[in-house]
Amino acid sequence: MSNEHPIPRKLWEHPNPKSTLAWKFMQTANRKHGLNLQSWDALHSWSVDHRNDFWELLFKEHPIIHSGSYTQAIDESARMDTIPPWFEGVKVNFAENVLYCPDPKDPSKRTSYRKEDHRVACTEVREGCKEIRHCTWKELREQVGLLSNAMRARGVGRGDRVAVVASNSFDTLTVFFAVASLGGMFSSSSTDMGTRGVLDRLRQTKPKYVFVDDWALYNGKTVDLRSKMSEIEAGMSDISQLQGLVAMPRWQDKPEDISSVRRCETFASFIEAANGNKTLEFERIEFGDPFLIVYSSGTTGMPKCIVHSAGGVLMNNRKESNLHRDMSAYDPDDLCVLQFTTTGWIMYMTSCLSLASGARAILYDGSPFQGKEGPDLKAFIKLWGDQGVTDLGLSPRYFQTLATAKPPVSPREVTDLSKLRRVTSTGMVLSEVQFEWFYDEAFPPRVQLANIAGGTDIAACLTLDTLMKPLYVGGTMTPALGMKVEVYDQEVEGGRGIQGKPLPVGEQGEMVCTRSFPTLPVKFWDDPTGEKYFKAYFERFDNVYTHGDFISFHPRIGQVYLHGRADGVLNPSGVRFGSAEVYNAIDNAFGDEIQDSVCVGQRRPQDMDESVMLFLLMKPGKKFTPDLVKRVKDVIARDCGRRCVPKYIFETPEIPTTINLKKVELPVKQIVSEKLIKPSDTLANKDCLNYYYQFAKVEELLPAQSKL
Repeated sequence: MSNEHPIPRKLWEHPNPKSTLAWKFMQTANRKHGLNLQSWDALHSWSVDHRNDFWELLFKEHPIIHSGSYTQAIDESARMDTIPPWFEGVKVNFAENVLYCPDPKDPSKRTSYRKEDHRVACTEVREGCKEIRHCTWKELREQVGLLSNAMRARGVGRGDRVAVVASNSFDTLTVFFAVASLGGMFSSSSTDMGTRGVLDRLRQTKPKYVFVDDWALYNGKTVDLRSKMSEIEAGMSDISQLQGLVAMPRWQDKPEDISSVRRCETFASFIEAANGNKTLEFERIEFGDPFLIVYSSGTTGMPKCIVHSAGGVLMNNRKESNLHRDMSAYDPDDLCVLQFTTTGWIMYMTSCLSLASGARAILYDGSPFQGKEGPDLKAFIKLWGDQGVTDLGLSPRYFQTLATAKPPVSPREVTDLSKLRRVTSTGMVLSEVQFEWFYDEAFPPRVQLANIAGGTDIAACLTLDTLMKPLYVGGTMTPALGMKVEVYDQEVEGGRGIQGKPLPVGEQGEMVCTRSFPTLPVKFWDDPTGEKYFKAYFERFDNVYTHGDFISFHPRIGQVYLHGRADGVLNPSGVRFGSAEVYNAIDNAFGDEIQDSVCVGQRRPQDMDESVMLFLLMKPGKKFTPDLVKRVKDVIARDCGRRCVPKYIFETPEIPTTINLKKVELPVKQIVSEKLIKPSDTLANKDCLNYYYQFAKVEELLPAQSKL
């Protein structure tokens, strides 16, 4: 085994694992349950084999503000695909738990973080660090109170949906917490998403109000969003639930004139309904009640509207932030979290939830590659040192940009990183070269690199970091506590009622979770029978959650290795989107010229990033021309967003389909990524796959106009 599975290079380990909250929690479990757990792996096994005991102990040792009582955390005998309830009888409010912390003597009551009035809760930073705006806990609570009272006066209440199309800002955060305080449901889209993508989401969830920034800033350019407001209003004209749009001034001192936008009012006008009342009141809802709607990337059709519960997200955050990361072991004054993200990604929740530990959250809006005077790779890095960041969230694509710059940029040589403890990486696979670059050239050796995997579907990590084990090159350190992550044979076709086949440790296969957990989605919105939900997670293998990644476990150290996605999600430079969104844009604009298309990601062994390839099947008599390529790119930029434009566009004579005429992407993706495949017999035209092998060497192909 040692020759077949050598131990990778060790990069980092905690100087004293027995000082961690996880170790203390484990000793409490030993004492209360008569156990003898002495390692992280033993703790993990207990957490999945005795889920009720694990989650009950977490609830007591790391409590949330709540009322009511429960008889059990979970019915362990219930089938996972019935979505069994957690902590029945307990009521919570998400915003209350973020803006306050539990009274240590009575978790049903709340107390304040130290220096609550004057400590900075969040710091808003615009691209290039041109403007920095601080907000204290007192100011944050007052603004949330003011907006929530205005919403209440406008009829927003429990179960109502409110959406934003906005940047990562203080105002967006305020809308989120105001909606949550009322027991409503919040959803967000980033300002760089195309209007059609926004409407595909909003038309399903039917919000009562949509808050939209009036301007956007990215990469040195500002964009007036009033035309997008008008397009959203027109696209929602037949949605009776929509009461109107609210324009949020991105530049506080000069809100734009929105009189030309129908059914739209200014933010200042909206909050007049509060009559100056800043009193915060919280509507506690059932533990499993919804508070958040997030969206899939639309790979196989319209984006799925994934509904998450307030209690599930709060308890998972207690587990990840404390047992995995020791957040509550630190003085809140010493915690500063910067997660680089847009509001349209589940990682936006990292910024929001960091406040639940009393940390200061830095809300960064714009490109990390811009300085005050123009392009600058160092301005964003200097911000980390200037603001004393302790927990930093980035992506492999960002690392690649620094490492391949001429000359390469080493953050530890740019700024003082003495306060930095952890750097989280997610969004795409982190290569082994990047692991070593991180420690050899870029960051101080004492900083923990936390490579994580999970996502939008579960508002949680399936695999992530721990302080109780060493970090080795590659993969992620451990399955999350309470998550029974296994590897199933992808060759098993699966289907309703079909049992999956677990693979031996070390073999690659489908990532599944075989026991229920608190952040299983409540439901999909606009899915009255639950059929879409079942197909998304439980149709592949009987009674287990299928995530859609290919993984393997290292037999000797237990790290989890990620080998890419199992579906058609596209992920160039860490920007996730679905092929179906590209298809929709093409079908709507080129129905007279383009018969069909297939869009896949190319990532060969030598590639540091994924490139998107789009293949067009022309209608008889229609020509594939440079002008068509330009028009296709323009439409995709308009409807899906500029960062969704394919790098390569080619013509194809035929697109592979199944016998029942379902378009197939995965074989094409594998072929252009230099894999030799055996075509499935379920394909109606498998010989057509031979055409795609030439694109594995795309740089050698012409015409040149096919390149972006």
